[in-house]
Amino acid sequence: MLISSPVVVGRGDELALLDDSLAAARQGEGRAVFLLGEAGIGKSRLAAECAYRAFSGGQAVLRGRAATSGVTMPFRPIAEALLSHFRLGGPPQLPELAPYRSALGSLLPEWRAAEPAGEAPSLFETAEAVLRLLLAISRDLTQHRGPGCLLVIEDLHDAEAETLAVVEYLCDNLRGLPVCLLVTLRPHAHQAGELARTAALRRTAVLTELRPLTGDEVRTMAAAALAVDDGQLPAAVADRLVRDGEGNPFVVEELLGGMVSAGVLRRGPVGDWQVDGDLGIDVPTTVVHSVAQRAAGLSPAGRAMLDTAAVLGRRFSLPVLKLVTGLEDRDLLVHLRAGIDAQLISPSGPVGDWYEFRHALTAEALLAQLLPAERAAIASQAADAVERAHPGLPGEWCPQVAALRLTAGDTRAAALHFAEAGRAALAGGAVNSAVSLLEQAHGLLTGPAEAADRSRVAEQLAYTLIETGQLDRATGLVETLPAAGAGVLGTGRDLALHTRLAWAAVTAGRYEEAAARVQYVRSRLGGFISATHTPAVDVVEAYLVFAGVEGPDTDRAAEAERLARRAAAGAERVGLAEVACQAWDLLALFERRYGFDRADACLERGLALATEHGLTGWQVTLLIRLGANEFLRSGSCDRLQRAHRAALSHGALVLMHSAEATLAIQAVLRGEYATARELTDGCVEATARLRNADNHQLVLLTRAALAAHQGRRREMDRELAEFRRWDGERSLQLPLVFGSRAVCALLEEDRAQALDELDRALAWEDRNPSVFYLSGRYGLRPLLRALTGQADAAEHEQAAAHPAAMLPWNRQFERLAHAVHEGRAGRTAAARAAVAEAGRVGAPFLMARRLGLRLVAEAALADGWGEPVEWLRGAEEYFHAGAVPAVAVACRELLRRAGAGVPQRRTGTEAVPAELRRRGLTAREYDVFLLLLHRLGNQEIAQRLFISPRTVEKHVASLLAKTGCPHRAALCDHAAEVLRRPDPAPGVSARP
Repeated sequence: MLISSPVVVGRGDELALLDDSLAAARQGEGRAVFLLGEAGIGKSRLAAECAYRAFSGGQAVLRGRAATSGVTMPFRPIAEALLSHFRLGGPPQLPELAPYRSALGSLLPEWRAAEPAGEAPSLFETAEAVLRLLLAISRDLTQHRGPGCLLVIEDLHDAEAETLAVVEYLCDNLRGLPVCLLVTLRPHAHQAGELARTAALRRTAVLTELRPLTGDEVRTMAAAALAVDDGQLPAAVADRLVRDGEGNPFVVEELLGGMVSAGVLRRGPVGDWQVDGDLGIDVPTTVVHSVAQRAAGLSPAGRAMLDTAAVLGRRFSLPVLKLVTGLEDRDLLVHLRAGIDAQLISPSGPVGDWYEFRHALTAEALLAQLLPAERAAIASQAADAVERAHPGLPGEWCPQVAALRLTAGDTRAAALHFAEAGRAALAGGAVNSAVSLLEQAHGLLTGPAEAADRSRVAEQLAYTLIETGQLDRATGLVETLPAAGAGVLGTGRDLALHTRLAWAAVTAGRYEEAAARVQYVRSRLGGFISATHTPAVDVVEAYLVFAGVEGPDTDRAAEAERLARRAAAGAERVGLAEVACQAWDLLALFERRYGFDRADACLERGLALATEHGLTGWQVTLLIRLGANEFLRSGSCDRLQRAHRAALSHGALVLMHSAEATLAIQAVLRGEYATARELTDGCVEATARLRNADNHQLVLLTRAALAAHQGRRREMDRELAEFRRWDGERSLQLPLVFGSRAVCALLEEDRAQALDELDRALAWEDRNPSVFYLSGRYGLRPLLRALTGQADAAEHEQAAAHPAAMLPWNRQFERLAHAVHEGRAGRTAAARAAVAEAGRVGAPFLMARRLGLRLVAEAALADGWGEPVEWLRGAEEYFHAGAVPAVAVACRELLRRAGAGVPQRRTGTEAVPAELRRRGLTAREYDVFLLLLHRLGNQEIAQRLFISPRTVEKHVASLLAKTGCPHRAALCDHAAEVLRRPDPAPGVSARP
């Protein structure tokens, strides 16, 4: 008889924590909670109570449990949780989930394409997709506002690596989201326990360990289970429960049930409970006895069915159970119903073919009654039945048969099945599960006769470890492979493995290690047919030469190009499509030196190969490269937009973010700052969560450029500091940092600082081959050197001869520099024509076009050519509206020098933030206030604003009075504080 308490006893602190976590989720502050405790301590009961409270509060509830059959498929509990919520109504049909459907296809059948759309999504892509889906669920109840959701994952100690990774990812990223994550697990769980403890140390989760119940709590629980007051519980029963139950609620309930079933605890005539016999039974024998006693009430066939189910695991599939037992549907259902009535098993979910034992101890108690030979016989019979019913063992059948063969004692067969399951998991993108399965197989193959099998598994495991970024472990494993005798790899396989290790080392920035691998492979290729190995080695070496690790000290780009070209040709000859795509992608960068037509031809060739061989990832990658080149050549974003849609449709999140970051930098250059902000806001956190350093560096660099192109130095510096924290100093696009700082300096009217930044970019590029041409070398720097008289026409012609000078962004500045030289030489018609051409090519670039005209107008005024007054009026209006006061003020001063009418902006205080307007600051005082942010002296401010130091002094005195600051240093600090806060007035920027 099952005796169970209707109330939760002794868990007040835990329930308070769960209530607080649910309330936090309702407020949009997600939290992860880990409940740690031994079997039977009450974790599931608390999880069920939490789920009930969440559901009662209107929150969506999703529940999943890790399988306990020894081997499970990737994401099993996550998929079960999602399906438990969507089983009746289906997943939400929200447009923002479209990019994530492909990544969720393995979890939700409704979003599974009829045919795979290329490479499987990465683990981080799947984790991000789950996070986005939970967010959609949280908000789906009332369109974009809702009480949030609760995700419950039970028995995490039995989960596979992919589920652990998703849980860790959720813990790290729930803050600020309306999602509560509740996880249960046992102590001494190695990987799951380490995850929980690490998350608690990082304060991304709360870890609480359930203690045993006290004696008083056991008495209260027992009284509640028997439906009597505490005082009515027989003292002998209470004492025995406290002594033998050890504070474990499950054991206490089983003890009570055993007492009642054995008749030693009976209900009296007036409803009380009386002891009638000996209560002295042992624990855990009593738990086994209680389970056995209930199982004894079943028919022999029913007991045999339960024994078989216990061998299969706590959670078992009905079709598998039918295969193993050979029972007909009707008989099987009859026995299942009897097991349910005996409260030994229960359905796992409202519908479906999965069942589970009521508690893990129930399955363990049944197994304890079986002899090892009985377990082995059942497992062998089960494995045979599954193999007959499912030839080839697709999907989950292969790891399940492996576990059964291991239980049956056939270690070699188990190892080979584990290895096959590992290869299938890798093909499906579940690389962490693949590692676990292959490691299990490798550990089972220990005999001398199994040396060849062991080497094959070790080889596959090494490749898989490389896929997961575990290069050190892969290297160590390769070193254990035999160099001769049984199990030695053939020469071809050995060279392929070392070449793959070299490529992994290059992509990880471990150039010396990669160089050593290349040297080893080269040394062995001489006496071997190398056509199938040389191309991959050439690609690696091309990167090493370009990075300066190998090859000549001069013209590294030329040598790297030679190697990449040889790799492309060789790879195509022997059908190595992926290697060929790598080579053509690298060649496209080198070909930029000769013109973007040649660069695009390389990308088109790679795209054709990727399309022919179904390399979806490379298709999208090369489309993005082509789109970026199109923008550089014409200023058009059309092709990149198509590449972005392709990445979105394939669910390639990393590539989608790469396209978004590239679109964002293009929006910055076009002066479309709101678009750039929206794009970077949408992917900055996602690229950080996905730990994609290249993409995240590009996003941070874009955000820095976005701030720089609006003259917001403090914001730019913050983004560049984060860029450096992400190892940005090693980025090939580092010159763009100098370019951004140069633009920011120009918007502060600090031409000397701008030119210094551009000189630093030039020095970096002279030391390091660069194929990224927007740092100013071929446009902005020649213009500033022309304006300052540091460059003559010959120097300008040398810069203008480079193909990069023809890119529209550079061309607009190069033409203006040409106009300065021509105007200074008295060739005014040529100067005017150059300015007109600069206007045509620079039309897409709103801010840059006006900044260029502001710069060249000064030279035109001095040399008497062009239409400087018209250029200055347009620039003054643009920069005044854009809250870039230094440039707007400079334009007004130049107009005065030209004797032209100057727009009066004194009454136009819209540029002054509301907080400062309320204090009475004028527009001119605000100009001074902005420059105090940089702690400039009166003389420097006067030079920037073209006013006298005495006037600056008066404005500073007025600012001190209006702001209430005691001295100038406090006023500078106040400027930093006020300008950091966004202005509530629409359309007004409060940042410098």
